Amino acid sequence: MKTTGIHHIAIICSDYERSKKFYTEILGFSIINETFRKERNSYKLDLRVGENHQIELFSFPNPPQRVSNPEACGLRHLAFEVEDIEQAVSELKAQGVEVEDIRIDEITGKKFTFFKDPDSLPLEIYEW
Repeated sequence: MKTTGIHHIAIICSDYERSKKFYTEILGFSIINETFRKERNSYKLDLRVGENHQIELFSFPNPPQRVSNPEACGLRHLAFEVEDIEQAVSELKAQGVEVEDIRIDEITGKKFTFFKDPDSLPLEIYEW
């Protein structure tokens, strides 16, 4: 199999309007397409991340809880690349988002930190 990249990352949220606001207004991702699927009583929101990436935000009635501790088996976290981590942290905090202290990656020497989305999904910003 020859892959050319990651097409999208899918996230299921518990409160569609709250998560839509978080990903569009706080993180600043633009909406590509929003679809309500009546037969599933579910929304699908396609969001643009940077120039070439996409998040699919789904809502389903009563989704089960998932362990989101970064050390749990499965997807550990989702990391976003930023140019200026201090500016990104300031912007997140100004929007009321709790952000961990900035750390240095001991392997690359780059700055990074973590925060959570409205469903406690661990998110990272990584200064490139």
